[in-house]
Amino acid sequence: MLSAIPPSSDDRVLVDFRTSDDAGVYRWESGPALVQTVDFFTPIVDDPYTFGQIAAANALSDVYAMGADPITALNIVGFPRDTLDLKILGEILKGGGERARAAGAVVIGGHTIIDPELKYGMAVTGVVHPDRVIRNVGVRDGDVLVLTKPLGTGIVTTALKQRKASRTSVRAAVASMVALNGPASRLARRFAVHACSDVTGFGLLGHAAEMAMGSGITLMLDSSAMPLLPGARRLAEQGFLTGGCRRNRAYLEGKVIVEAGVPEGLREVAFDPQTSGGLLLALSPRVADRLVRKLRANGIDAATIVGRACAKRDAWVFLT
Repeated sequence: MLSAIPPSSDDRVLVDFRTSDDAGVYRWESGPALVQTVDFFTPIVDDPYTFGQIAAANALSDVYAMGADPITALNIVGFPRDTLDLKILGEILKGGGERARAAGAVVIGGHTIIDPELKYGMAVTGVVHPDRVIRNVGVRDGDVLVLTKPLGTGIVTTALKQRKASRTSVRAAVASMVALNGPASRLARRFAVHACSDVTGFGLLGHAAEMAMGSGITLMLDSSAMPLLPGARRLAEQGFLTGGCRRNRAYLEGKVIVEAGVPEGLREVAFDPQTSGGLLLALSPRVADRLVRKLRANGIDAATIVGRACAKRDAWVFLT
């Protein structure tokens, strides 16, 4: 659909929609560049305050994926006027505001419409030095890939809606989704990161494919190395899959090859759409181990090397 929109010819636009990056970047005449993004969705948990936290953390994540820091946010709300108490909206906005404050950003306004289905998210503006923007392209042959959060949020929240997810799985998923990617992003900036994306709606395989296509290389992902939420593999094997998982599989046909030996549960987790997922970072193997140790030492326990880059083959991504 975006192919019908002519790209900007303004040389102040450093990043736009052409490479499926996580946010747009606009350079001023002097000072830092602006990083801008927007994200919102329907509730995935029952508690309104927690939903607000998750939605805000998810929106803020795109700024962190670009190597930037958020400074302002605008609330975006669709709210059913006659079926829900406005106190619920107040709790959602409190949760979003708490995550914005934790990120060092200021909520300066927003917009609300009447909508039969509840929706919430944020438009976020961040800042970054124009020469230090980290994009989702630029992966080099020989790079390794580091993932900073466990996978399986879509599967766990789908099971939650059917009252089939364990308390352990739900608690772990909520903690992961609420956690900001800011600490991981700031630690990664100390190293020579070649490319980065946050893993969200297209799942690990979808975002890896975007990175590979934009960089002109192939990514080899190790299914046995993927960090998983408790119970995610078992729930996937039991069929608790989202519609987005199936759409991701259809979209990635011909772009991704999943080897026959990959267990079905791990295969589905790799396609699973994530909410407020982790960062997927590409960097030299000489520094990747040091980054993983630094991330884990700072409480990012799921940080793991999940794959490597190689010269282009007959698919963009292989899951082995």
